[in-house]
Amino acid sequence: MKKRVGILTSGGDCPGLNATIRGVAKALYARMGDDVQIIGILNGYHGLINGDYKEMCPDDFRGLLTLGGTILGTKRTPFKMMRVVEEDNIDKVAAMKKTYKALKLDCLLTLGGNGTHKTANLLSQEGLNIIGLPKTIDNDIYGTEVTFGFHTAVDIATDVIDRIHTTAGSHSRVMCIEIMGNKAGWLTLYSGIAGGADIILLPEIPYDIDRVCNAVVKRAENGSNFSILAVAEGAINTEEAKMKRKEWTAKRAEAGLGTTATNRIAAAVQKKTGFETRVCIPGHMQRGGSPSAYDRVLATQFGSYAAKLVEADRYGVTVAMVNNHVTENRLADIAGKSRNIPESCDLLAVARRMGICLG
Repeated sequence: MKKRVGILTSGGDCPGLNATIRGVAKALYARMGDDVQIIGILNGYHGLINGDYKEMCPDDFRGLLTLGGTILGTKRTPFKMMRVVEEDNIDKVAAMKKTYKALKLDCLLTLGGNGTHKTANLLSQEGLNIIGLPKTIDNDIYGTEVTFGFHTAVDIATDVIDRIHTTAGSHSRVMCIEIMGNKAGWLTLYSGIAGGADIILLPEIPYDIDRVCNAVVKRAENGSNFSILAVAEGAINTEEAKMKRKEWTAKRAEAGLGTTATNRIAAAVQKKTGFETRVCIPGHMQRGGSPSAYDRVLATQFGSYAAKLVEADRYGVTVAMVNNHVTENRLADIAGKSRNIPESCDLLAVARRMGICLG
């Protein structure tokens, strides 16, 4: 009897999703041949709730290694709403269980970030056979050293910083580049160091705008006619760090400078230093395009390991990289936790030794 394996991608897209789907499928077909049937759930948990799916064949997984995005589609279905019955009167958890059973799935693979893993753990606790795979450009999933999509996003953000250097130098400007990362600053830290940013502002380290401005002035006094700031979209200042999130988001809305700190930082730097300042927001470009060679390898490692878990009937876990070794963590142990940059992070020490201002 064929083992029926469901697979979905949920949350934000990123490079490497298709490569991981391919890794799972090729490994399953190689190991189990005709004894496996893969069912693609469309548009994440939304598809699982509404019964949107596609029975797939080996040809569906060809050409995916280099393809960005996700062939299954994705939507954000917030975990906090999973047990809330809205105007459509749908019990989401019951609906997902119903679809799982109607499709006669033996297990379900969920590719996604923190929210995806919380829902995956919920479904596991409800008795479904679930395997998670860690995807996010933020690299903030607890229990794994790396997530697929992260290194490609670092390459893209670094390329943006590289290109901004030339225009900043040509116009003698201070350039504030907003890098994705709302709660964790891994992407900003890595790309900031790789791109030679002079100032790196992270959600984990509240910044003092006077220190930022002093760093810009000091560079000018040392003969540099420009400065590059890599600003995580979730960066907050020392005053905001004392407030609740709702309070400082309301204050930002009143100021009319957007929900992130970048525009406000740029305005303050220009006012306090007198240097012409500009903002660059690469935004969703950081999620797009073909995965890097690193992420193609990682996606294949993770996907093939998930296939091994399917074959062994090992569920309630998520794939992880620990000490450069692919393994798994229990969903119950990692769901609801985030991996933020610790003060002891070696790269923070590297940045400080290099004279990079961290705000």
